[in-house]
Amino acid sequence: MTGPNASARRRGGGGFLRWVELAEADADLSGYPFTLPVVEGLRAAGRLELDPAVTFLVGDNGTGKSTLIEAVAVASGFNPEGGSANFRFSTRATESPLGGYLRLVRGVGKPRTGFFLRAESFYNVATEIDRLGVGNSYGGRSLHERSHGESFLDLATHRFGSRGLYLLDEPEAALSVHGCLAMLTRIRDLAETGSQFVVATHSPILLAVPHARILQIDVTGTISEVSYDEAQPVVLTRSFLADPQRYLHYLFGDDR
Repeated sequence: MTGPNASARRRGGGGFLRWVELAEADADLSGYPFTLPVVEGLRAAGRLELDPAVTFLVGDNGTGKSTLIEAVAVASGFNPEGGSANFRFSTRATESPLGGYLRLVRGVGKPRTGFFLRAESFYNVATEIDRLGVGNSYGGRSLHERSHGESFLDLATHRFGSRGLYLLDEPEAALSVHGCLAMLTRIRDLAETGSQFVVATHSPILLAVPHARILQIDVTGTISEVSYDEAQPVVLTRSFLADPQRYLHYLFGDDR
C-alpha cells in the first residue's frame, strides 16, 4: 500500500508487525464482525501494511477500527481486555472472533515489551494491576487514585518503554488537549527508540505524530493512506473551528 507520505517517511520504529491479513481470506465468513467495513476492506486489499514506527487507523464510528485493533492484539498474544502479554484476567468476554482469523506477518526482531490499551476496559486493567501488586511499574501508586486521564499518561510514561509493541484503542478518550499533546510526545519519543504503535483514534492532535502512516477507512470498506491534512478528523475539526455557527445552524436550525 502506498500513499502521500510513503516516499518522505523516515523509517524508524521496531517494525515488529509488517502487515495484517485474513488467514481465511477465501472462506465463507458472514455476519459480524466480517461485515464490518474494515474487514471487507482488508479482504479486498489482501493485506494491511503497517508502518515500522506508527500507524493510525481513522474512520467514522462503526467502520471497525476498534474491532481490528482488538483482533490484532488477540492475535499478538495480548489479553482481550487489555494489559501486557502476561495479563490473563477476564471480567466479561466481549471480544469478537476476528483475532482467530488474522495472520500477522512479523518482522525479524521481537519486541522487548508491549501493551494493549483498550480505553473502555482500562478500569478492569487498573484493578488487575492492584491485584497483582505491580503498581511500581505504573508510577508507584494505584491507577484508581489517579484521574482517568492521569492514569493513561502514567501508563505511557512509566510502563511503556523502548523496543515495545503498543496497540492503542482510542487513547484520547480520557485525555485533555494537554494530555493529548503529552501522549503525542511520548509516542514520538518511543518510536524513535525502536517501538512500534498501531493506534485507532479520532484525535487530530495524536494524528500529528511526525512521519506516521495514517490509514483511513470509509463506510464502504475502502482503506486509503492519507496525509495529515486529508485525514477526516483533521478536516472536520478544522472546518468546525473555522465557522462553528455554520455547523450549529445546520444542526439546530433556528432552535438555538
